[in-house]
Amino acid sequence: MHKVLIAYISRTGMTEKMANFIAEGVRMAGQEAVVRKVAEISSEKDLEGYAGYIFGCPTYHRDMTNGMKTFLFLAQKANLTGKMGGAFCSYTHSGESGPMVFDTMQHVYKMDMVDLGALNLKEHVIGTQDGTKACQDYGRAVAGKLS
Repeated sequence: MHKVLIAYISRTGMTEKMANFIAEGVRMAGQEAVVRKVAEISSEKDLEGYAGYIFGCPTYHRDMTNGMKTFLFLAQKANLTGKMGGAFCSYTHSGESGPMVFDTMQHVYKMDMVDLGALNLKEHVIGTQDGTKACQDYGRAVAGKLS
């Protein structure tokens, strides 16, 4: 069994819901999911021991939050090259943060990213059956590449 870290920032609770639904998908695929707020990760050593990483951030003002930007600089020190990865975001009117995080993981960190791209969901969809399933499917897709 492989461990997958799902690290996220959430201001309204919607990105946190997505993180937990994604974790369910990881577990459905037979892997272990660890869900943590980005604020709980204080050094690159906190990122050791995982086979996969899924990072999530809401979009505010067509950008990711400053906390996610700071976290991405910290994560760069962890040498995630070749590790499995994915990214997700919640948004109300634009969804730029997910693709930004995804691109950073793929092109800067040189991670093996899930071929689905970033998972972006409008906030009003997250709590629905379709939103829950989309998150679970995304978690399964990342975890499935670890088998």
